[in-house]
Amino acid sequence: MTLDILTQIIASGLTLGAMYAVSTVGLSLVWGSLGMLNLAHGGLMAFGGYSAYYAMGALGLPLPAGLLAAILMGGLLGALTYHGAVRFMLRQKAFETNVVIATVGLAFVLENAVLKLFGAQAQRQPLQVEGAIQVGNVVVPLQNILILATALLLMLLVALLLKKSRIGRAVRATAMNREAAQLMGVRVGQIYALVLMLAGALAAVSGVMISSLTGLSPGMGADPMLKAFIICVVAGLGNVYGAVSAALALGLIEALAQFVLGVRFGFATLLLIVIVVLIWRPNGLFGRQQVTRL
Repeated sequence: MTLDILTQIIASGLTLGAMYAVSTVGLSLVWGSLGMLNLAHGGLMAFGGYSAYYAMGALGLPLPAGLLAAILMGGLLGALTYHGAVRFMLRQKAFETNVVIATVGLAFVLENAVLKLFGAQAQRQPLQVEGAIQVGNVVVPLQNILILATALLLMLLVALLLKKSRIGRAVRATAMNREAAQLMGVRVGQIYALVLMLAGALAAVSGVMISSLTGLSPGMGADPMLKAFIICVVAGLGNVYGAVSAALALGLIEALAQFVLGVRFGFATLLLIVIVVLIWRPNGLFGRQQVTRL
């Protein structure tokens, strides 16, 4: 393997990992805070991608406004998910099962809403950056660099929010013990709504990133959501920081597998890694030995 090929694999792997990381953090954050698996996450990605498409294509808004439209739409759908369904199920004994069924239904609603609004035909995402830079003999598109830079910036902002802000402390306290947080004056309902809004916004940005490379289609979020779930399992469900590390590592592994074995073996390699990790460490690489549903 030459240095040029290695450079190409690293560039492709980091781009994949960056896209996976943004979507995975939202999924992991919701699980760590609410103990729920949001299967509507893929639908939020699709809606985010189409929101940017509509803002830039139909309304003629510039690139930053298109990205902002996707973020606002993702946050709004996250809030609607909480206030329309999740808050009514939180105190039910079968919360985990009920919320999975509810979010599966929501995923179908979102996909059919996209079909109704934009049609079934695949579309090109107008959010594109032309040009490339040359690293040795390898040409790296500026689009890939923008995706990586945006993902790193978002991960830094999320980390600062969780570690340094008052809201972040409230989120961590609620995730540790909901009842104790309530006794300390934390408005748990507002925190849960905020977490779902943040996760929705991250999913929407991830949808914009993915669609800028693969194009737009109503069911575009299904495959990225499955890969995000795989990364969550490898990292340990609910571990946000571990999810970022696992996303970048698995992105590189997938890119290497696609080069060595062929494109169709990339996803199969990820599944094989999940099997090995679950046998070796059932709670994930960064997971805790015991997880309590809050």
